[in-house]
Amino acid sequence: MSGRNTALTPPEDAAAPVRHPDAPAPGELLGAHYEHCFGCGGGQPHGLHLQARAGDGVSVTAEFTVRPAHQGAPGLAHGGVLATALDETLGSLNWLLRVIAVTGRLETDFVRPVPVGTVLRLEAEVTAVAGRKIYGTAVGRIGGPGGPVAVRADALFIEVKVDHFIDNGRPEEIRAAMADPDQVRRARAFEVNP
Repeated sequence: MSGRNTALTPPEDAAAPVRHPDAPAPGELLGAHYEHCFGCGGGQPHGLHLQARAGDGVSVTAEFTVRPAHQGAPGLAHGGVLATALDETLGSLNWLLRVIAVTGRLETDFVRPVPVGTVLRLEAEVTAVAGRKIYGTAVGRIGGPGGPVAVRADALFIEVKVDHFIDNGRPEEIRAAMADPDQVRRARAFEVNP
């Protein structure tokens, strides 16, 4: 993608991403990282309910159906909703690295309108890692893997410690997430979003 911001270009000494040995297997559904997440949580009635699956290497695929609650212009998905879908898909990649990271920068290209009722297929991959910086790219296609490109994004995620969320989140939600007896769900609750 030409004309990209240099903040989204990995430095020359960046490393290739390495999938964590305990990462979900290719094809495995990742599930919601947090029940109340607007992007992937089932507890959000108007959320995207995005379903992400682990791919090969450090990649994921995801899908969501654009519903009437996601409109901007009449009958078309809101651009912010599409950016959220890209951000959520890119954020899911961090689970394959087994790091907690937040979005530092997201640059989105809107290529074509996405009508309500459309299934948007998203594909994302980590392209490089440099220290705490994780670089990724994603594309969203209308209708499936061979469908026309509707949106694209490049992103920079920054690895953080769980204290980032504890220090900045609303105490009642933080306490509830930390009290979850399921160790994996507890860890995943803090995996994405600034």
